[in-house]
Amino acid sequence: MEEKQPLLVHKVSKIISDFFNPLVSLFIYFTYMSVKQYSLKDSLLYFVPILLMIIVPVVIWLVWNVKTGRYTNMDVSDRVQRKTLYIFIAGCVVAYLIFNYFRNGYIDLVMLFILILIFTMQISNFFIKSSMHTAFNVFVAALFFTLNWKAGLVWLGIAALVGITRVILKRHTVKEVFMGAGIAFVVSFIYLYCNIQFQH
Repeated sequence: MEEKQPLLVHKVSKIISDFFNPLVSLFIYFTYMSVKQYSLKDSLLYFVPILLMIIVPVVIWLVWNVKTGRYTNMDVSDRVQRKTLYIFIAGCVVAYLIFNYFRNGYIDLVMLFILILIFTMQISNFFIKSSMHTAFNVFVAALFFTLNWKAGLVWLGIAALVGITRVILKRHTVKEVFMGAGIAFVVSFIYLYCNIQFQH
């Protein structure tokens, strides 16, 4: 009976951690935001470029690197392996920002701050392997706050839960989870401040 309990906790933690990975969390936010703010046509015009220029390439990159043995797993838990992942994601986000600027004439604030978060995580990675799952879910909570404060609170709870699962699964230490959350809180605070300023 004692062995089954930790095994169940481990299985549940893995389901939570796998489901609320950064890409899925961002996908859920963009879907929610599109439904809440845009018509179907405008949603597709906004979301399809993000899907094709960022989400799909990153998924392909992850799968290819895991298959070829360059990455140990889809989480990219190894600190050294993470360097190329951060660079690739940043490249995709920069390409999207340039595309969006020339197409619509403005800088996508959400994507700009995702880029800032990635750069900050990359810098942190030289010193400590901060939790990307925790960081992105904290930032997604901030994104939800701009649309609905209740959804933001719910997602903050999800971010905390994800952080706990990362420790249970031994993907990160408590220190690494707090580091990821701390970085995301700072970036999120600046994002929310800028979001408020641009609305006035």
